[in-house]
Amino acid sequence: MKVNKIKSVLLGILLPAVILLLWFYSTNYTDTPESILPRISTVGKKIAEMVQTGQLQEDLGISLGRVLKGYLIAAVLGILLGSLIGMSETVKHIFLPTVTVIRQIPIIAWVPLIILWCGIGEASKVVVIVLAAFFPIMVNTMSGISETPSGYIEVAKLYKLSKVKTFVKVYLPHALPSILVGLKLGLGISWMAVVAAELIASLSGIGYRMSNARSLMQSETVIVCMIVIGVVGIIMDKLISVIFSLLTPWQRSNNK
Repeated sequence: MKVNKIKSVLLGILLPAVILLLWFYSTNYTDTPESILPRISTVGKKIAEMVQTGQLQEDLGISLGRVLKGYLIAAVLGILLGSLIGMSETVKHIFLPTVTVIRQIPIIAWVPLIILWCGIGEASKVVVIVLAAFFPIMVNTMSGISETPSGYIEVAKLYKLSKVKTFVKVYLPHALPSILVGLKLGLGISWMAVVAAELIASLSGIGYRMSNARSLMQSETVIVCMIVIGVVGIIMDKLISVIFSLLTPWQRSNNK
């Protein structure tokens, strides 16, 4: 078992190691300009500088705050509508065709219109995040609810449970794994969406810092921002996976 874990770790770091070696070679033994690809040491110094001045923490705090607000709104709306569509054929026929059409429009295509409606302030960033995270949460919730065995629903009707109690005691336990998958996907998309929104129109946040550095030809800052975005994304994914694993212990038992 330990041998397999060591092997998987070694295989996992193989590609990053090759990329770092190629990066080191390109910046030290070729004529690659620093403005295009800075040295690894330059990027390291830039990270230390941004942390020391507090700039990196400030940018991250702003972006994460936007993600939290938009994600929570998207989670509430997505679970609510997804549950209603999954439980009611009437609601499904009313909402699903329109929602399906809207879902096909890339989030980046909404950004100009959202900026026209909400400006370049906080509201536009939150709306972009809500729009981006809403659909995976809603679709997965709908899928989990609609796949609830009909026998369970018949038993609920037999005991004359109210719609609320039927949802809590029958639909929700069965749909919870699917809902959690949607929430996990929604969080990842929220993080990508806020960066995209900040790149296009913002005066703060990690995406703005990257866009500003690009305009000033500060490639080391751009790379620092890219690394931080990737690392924070991985941390968020792992953290939410651990939380959801604790919420669904029976899933862990099934996987053993």
